[in-house]
Amino acid sequence: QVQLVESGGGLVQAGGSLRLSCAASGRTFSTTFMGWFRQAPGKEREFVAHINWGGGSTSVAASVKGRFTISRDNAKNTVYLQMNSLKPEDTAVYYCASAPGFGATYNYWGQGTQVTVSS
Repeated sequence: QVQLVESGGGLVQAGGSLRLSCAASGRTFSTTFMGWFRQAPGKEREFVAHINWGGGSTSVAASVKGRFTISRDNAKNTVYLQMNSLKPEDTAVYYCASAPGFGATYNYWGQGTQVTVSS
């Protein structure tokens, strides 16, 4: 059992920045990867970034490379998504998710937080 709660979304102008947080609780020892996904209305859910919970290695989608950074604070059981140089196309609901191993399904999800980037 892993519970995830996202926060930090909001309305920002193009070119601005936001930092999303995902607080994890429960059986976090089962988590190997934490990921960020986003979904805009009428579109498929899209991978944004993930981080190895123990080792700290990261990967980001090409669409956000150079603008978004994923990080973690193990003491706080929290993963972050720093979003810089935001574009209107980044507008979506952002979700945090947990996976128990490499190649495993992201089987725990947060409720999502809305990010809106104005032109």
